[in-house]
Amino acid sequence: GNGVAKDYTEAVKWYRKSVEQGDAVAQCNLGFCYANGNGVAKDYTEAVKWYRKSAAQGFAIAHNNLGVCYSYGNGVAKDDVITYMWYNLAAASGNETAKHNREILEKRMTRDQITESERLSREWKPRGE
Repeated sequence: GNGVAKDYTEAVKWYRKSVEQGDAVAQCNLGFCYANGNGVAKDYTEAVKWYRKSAAQGFAIAHNNLGVCYSYGNGVAKDDVITYMWYNLAAASGNETAKHNREILEKRMTRDQITESERLSREWKPRGE
């Protein structure tokens, strides 16, 4: 039957409770639900909103997921420099997916673009610092 759909709807309810308390993992998970239409209507703008809240707390998976959004132009303008910055931040936290994504992206970027991304990565700070 539709067990999976029901589970997603239930999960979304739990994530919403947790995001109100500022839970970075729940924020990222809720973003993922919106990006994939799990238990909610697919909405990239909403996904980006929740990824940003999670990323602002330094959550590496949210950094990687924002990179993916910028890579494809999902909910944001497509931008390789910003994509690389998000992958870079996630990779700095040891996120293997982001390291892999960054390697692929690097091949289509200029040296100047990469330098700019690295500068942005250095200047980026989580909120509350």
